Amino acid sequence: MNTEALAAHLARTCGARAVHRLDRNTCGLLAFALNGEAERALLAAFRGRTVRKVYEAVCLHPFAQKRASLHAYLTKDAKKAEVRVFSQPRAGALPIATEYEVLEERGGLARVQIVLHSGRTHQIRAHMAFIGHPVLGDEKYGDEAANRRYGVKRQLLVAKRLSFACEGALASLGGREFVSAFSAEFPAPKG
Repeated sequence: MNTEALAAHLARTCGARAVHRLDRNTCGLLAFALNGEAERALLAAFRGRTVRKVYEAVCLHPFAQKRASLHAYLTKDAKKAEVRVFSQPRAGALPIATEYEVLEERGGLARVQIVLHSGRTHQIRAHMAFIGHPVLGDEKYGDEAANRRYGVKRQLLVAKRLSFACEGALASLGGREFVSAFSAEFPAPKG
């Protein structure tokens, strides 16, 4: 079930509202609010970066740098439903910050932990492709030949952890971390 279908079902059955959603074909943790007060508080927590979002991905090509904090600029083309990343500021571009750490490398693939310090549309997928390490299975920013070689039809990207450092209406979430049962796993090459 995709995020939109789940959000519609939960809204219909219990009035839940999606607060943390995922790109299509990304799996992992979502966050929903059960009332307006919780929704406002959660949205403020995500905007205020008191919620830490950690992802796992399988990316192409061995990494020369096993850990890095990346800073760039992103523009969004709503009509094409895609974004572009630039190393320098430009008109209409928003700053992005993405941190990664290579967890394991196998062959020409790497399992990477990614922390978002800004949560922009398609940020992980576009930023990793920009540095030459696209997420395997990504049909928009990825490597079509590699996707075919591994027989992967959806990006190997997981919203792995949500950690809360919240107070006030969300005090009960303060210090809690939620971990997805999904992981970004290395695929076997086809044939």
